[in-house]
Amino acid sequence: MSTYYNISQLRLESWNDLKFESSNLENISKGSVEGDKQIEKVKKIFKRLESIESYFALPGLFRMGLLLEMIERQEYTAFAHKISEITKLLVSDKYRSNPNAFEDDDLNSDSLEAIDKFDGKGKNYFEVLFVEDISVQEENKLRHDLNEVCTSNDQFNYGIVVQRTFEDAMIALKFNSNIQAVVIRYAPPYKSKKISPFLEPFVQSILNLNIDSKSEMRLGPVLGRLVKKFRPELDTYYVTDTALGNLKDNTLKTFDRIFYRAEDVQELHLTILRGIYKRYETPFFSALKEYSKKPTGIFHAMPISRGNSVFKSRWINDFGKFYGRNMFLAETSSTKGGLDSLLQPTGSLKTAQKMASDAYGSLNTFFVTNGTSTSNKIVVQALVKPGEVILIDRDCHKSHHYGLVLAGAYPVYLDSYPIEKYSMYGAVPLQQIKDKLLQLKEAGRMQLVKMLLLTNCTFDGLVYNVEKVMEEILAIKPDMIFLWDEAWFAFAGFTYNYKQRTGMFVANKLHKKYKSEKYRIEYEEHIKNLKKGEISKLPDPDKVRIRVYSTQSTHKTLSSFRQGSMIHIWDEDFRKKSQNTFLEAYMTHTSTSPNYQILASLDAGRRQVQFEGYELVEKSIELAMVFRAKVNDHPQLKKYFDVLTIGDFIPKEFRASGLSEYYNPKTGWNRMEDAWKNDEFVLDPTKITIHIGRTGVNGDTFKNKYLMDKFNIQINKTSRNTVLLMTNIGTTRSSVTYLTNALLKIADELDKELLALTSAESKIHQDRIESLTQDFPPLPDFSYFHNSFQAVPGVPGGNIRGAFTLAYNEENYEYIPLSECLPTIKEGRVLVASCFIIPYPPGFPVLVPGQVVSEEIIHFLTVLDVSEIHGYRPELGLRIFKDAVLNRQKTVTSMGSNTKK
Repeated sequence: MSTYYNISQLRLESWNDLKFESSNLENISKGSVEGDKQIEKVKKIFKRLESIESYFALPGLFRMGLLLEMIERQEYTAFAHKISEITKLLVSDKYRSNPNAFEDDDLNSDSLEAIDKFDGKGKNYFEVLFVEDISVQEENKLRHDLNEVCTSNDQFNYGIVVQRTFEDAMIALKFNSNIQAVVIRYAPPYKSKKISPFLEPFVQSILNLNIDSKSEMRLGPVLGRLVKKFRPELDTYYVTDTALGNLKDNTLKTFDRIFYRAEDVQELHLTILRGIYKRYETPFFSALKEYSKKPTGIFHAMPISRGNSVFKSRWINDFGKFYGRNMFLAETSSTKGGLDSLLQPTGSLKTAQKMASDAYGSLNTFFVTNGTSTSNKIVVQALVKPGEVILIDRDCHKSHHYGLVLAGAYPVYLDSYPIEKYSMYGAVPLQQIKDKLLQLKEAGRMQLVKMLLLTNCTFDGLVYNVEKVMEEILAIKPDMIFLWDEAWFAFAGFTYNYKQRTGMFVANKLHKKYKSEKYRIEYEEHIKNLKKGEISKLPDPDKVRIRVYSTQSTHKTLSSFRQGSMIHIWDEDFRKKSQNTFLEAYMTHTSTSPNYQILASLDAGRRQVQFEGYELVEKSIELAMVFRAKVNDHPQLKKYFDVLTIGDFIPKEFRASGLSEYYNPKTGWNRMEDAWKNDEFVLDPTKITIHIGRTGVNGDTFKNKYLMDKFNIQINKTSRNTVLLMTNIGTTRSSVTYLTNALLKIADELDKELLALTSAESKIHQDRIESLTQDFPPLPDFSYFHNSFQAVPGVPGGNIRGAFTLAYNEENYEYIPLSECLPTIKEGRVLVASCFIIPYPPGFPVLVPGQVVSEEIIHFLTVLDVSEIHGYRPELGLRIFKDAVLNRQKTVTSMGSNTKK
C-alpha cells in the first residue's frame, strides 16, 4: 500500500519523521538496547532520505554524509538540532532566498531568522542538472570550477545536481521541480543502479520508457529530446567531442546550445545564466514599471492617471490608499514610452505575446483583457461565416451560444452523457460526434461544417482524450477546425499527464506525426486492411490540416488579474486563411482602452509558470489528493461527505484502463498515467466534488449557510446534492487544513442538530436526505430546432440567429406560465423558445432560441432548485413564439430552401 501520493509528500514527511526520531536520541542511554533500537530507527529513515536527496542539490549528499558522521560520533544533540533546522528550511521553502543557509557554519538560529525576514530582494535560486558518468573527484572538480566563475554580480544563484545514468536524470527531472537547466555531458549509460524499492511506485513511468535498446552513443540526444517533451520550459545544453559535420540535424535542433569539452567552463556558466534571464524577462510588465517611474505631464484623458484625481480628493483618497500609488502611476492610455498598443503591437506587448506563445506551445498567442467569454466570441466570429455549421456541446459556456448568434453559424448540438444521480452532465462521447458528422455528410452538408467546439476540461473536471478526438474526426473531415475551450485548464500545459490532453500539445504532436514517413506507411497499411464499408480512423496525410484554437481563462487557474485571458493558436493555415478575419474579429471585440494592469499580469504570470509552473501544478494536485484521502479515511467526515470518484463521473465504457478511483483507504494510491494516456475521459483531480446528500442540506444552502457564512470559504459551483471544491497554484497546506477543520466542525454541528430533532422534525430531515440521495430530476437532452429554424428539414443544424432576431419584435412572442406548459404540450401545441433559458448553476442553456420545448425540459425546470434562471421571469413564464409567427417563418424558410435548391 502506497501511503504517499508523490515524492514531495514522502520527502517532507520523511524529514519530519527524522526530526521526531532524532529528538528522541538526546534522551537515550548510549550503549543500551533501547538506545541501539532508536539509532537503527533513525538510520533507516536517514537511508531512505539519502535515496531521495541524491536527486536534489540541497541539502545534497555531501551534507547528508556529514550528518551521518555526527551519528557515528554519537553527537546526538547536535545531530537533532541540525535535522530540526534543515527540516524547517525545507518545509518553509525559504532556503531558496539564501541557499548558503545549508552551509555547516551558517546553519544557525541567526541565519534562519534572517530567512524568515526575507523581503524578496535576494537572488533567486535554481538548480542545474548535469548528466554524465563521472567519478566523485570529477564531480567535485566540476563544482569547484563552476564556483570559481560565479561572481557577486550574477543575477541568480544556482546549485548543481549530478546524475550518472539516463534513468536517474529522468527521475531527477520528475522529482526536482527546482531544476531549470540541463547539461548533458556526453552520453550517459542507461540503467540506474540506485533506485530503492520504496521509490519504484513514483518512477514506474520512467522505468517503462524502454529506451535502453538505443545505442549508448545516442542516449545523450535522446535524453535531450525527452527533456523537451516532459519539461519543455527547461534550457538544455549538450557537451560533446563529436565534430559538427557528424552531428545530426535533430541533435542540433534539440539543444539550446552545444559545447565542446575544451571550451572554458565560464562560457557554460554565462550561458546558463543568460538562458534563465531570457525567461525571466517580462517585456510589458517591465516597461510599465519603468513608465510609472517617469515624471509626466498629463494633458490627455484619464484624470485617474498618476493618481492626481484620487490622492488630492477629500472624498475618495481612501480609494487610493487601499490600492496604493503604483496602481495609479501605471494607469495610462499612452502606447509610447516603452508601452505598446494591444490592437497593433510592435514593441513590448508583441514580445510578451511571443514569449507566452513559446511558454504555452502555440504558434500564435493573443492577450485578451475582457475574459474568455470575449475570447470565445472572437474565435467563432473569425472562423465561421453565416450559414456554416459548428458541432458544439450543448452544455458549453453561454458565451459560445451568443457567439453563434453573432456569427450567424448553424449549431449542431451535441449532448453530454447525463450524471443524474448528482444533477450534472458529463462530456460528449466521441461516437456521438462522429455519428452527427456522418449524418451531415450523408445529407450533403459536409462542405459547410467548419468547426468542432468542446469544453476541456469541463467545470466538473472531465477531460477529453484530445488526441483521439482530433485524429478520428480528422479521418472523416481532414480540414476540421477545433476550438477547445480550456477556460479551466490554463494550468494543464505545465505537467506532463495534463499536457497530453491540451489543444496546443496535441496539435504540435499530430502535425509532426502526419508529416512523417512512418505515419504514411502506417496509414497505407491501415487503409489496405479496412473491411468493405468500414470508415478509416486515421486521417489522410495528403489532405489533413492541423487547425486548433484554445481559449484560456488565465485568471481562473494561473496568476492574472480578473478577466485576464489568452487565445492560443496552432493553425498551419492561419496566415493563408484566417489571419485577416481573426484580426478583424479581435478588433471588433477588444477595447481600444485595454487595462494595462491585466496585460502586465498576463506577462508576469507567464514568467511564473515557466519557472514554477511544474512545481506549483504538481503541488496543487498533491493537495487535492491529500484532501481526498483525509475525507475518505476520517470516520466523522465520511459519515456525511463522499468525495466522488472517477467511477462516479465516467461510465465503464469510457475507461479502458479500468481505473475507477485515485485513492482507496485499503489499497492506497492508484497511479493515473495509463488512464490519462488511453481513456476516453479522465477526471482532473484538482476538481473535488463532494456529495453532501446525507447532510439533508442542498448544495446552494450548504455553500451559503455553512461554508460562506460560518467559515468564509468560497466555492464556485454546487448542484442539488454536491459542492465543487478546487485546488490551484495558490492553494496552501494551511488552507486545505482549514477546509478539513471546517468540514469537521460542520459534521459535529450536524450531529448535534440530529440529536435535537423531534420525531416530526426527524421525519422531515429523513425525507430531505431521501430526496437528495434517491430522487433524481431528469437531465434533458437537446430536443431539436423547430422546422421553421432548421437549416435543412430533418438534418441537424439550426438558424439560431434567425430565431434570436425574430424575437426583437415583442409582437412575435407571448408568455406561458411554467405550470401551464405541460398541459399545453399534451394538448398538441408545439412550444418554441424565443430566448435563451439558462439555469445557474450549471450555467448553460436548457433552451436556445428556435428550440422546441420538450416535456422533459419543462419537468427539469419545474423541479430545479437553483437561485437563478437567466432569461426566465417566474411572474410571466416561458417566452414562446406565437404560432402565427412560426407558420409565417416556416413558409419563408421553405421558400428559401427551394430557392437554394
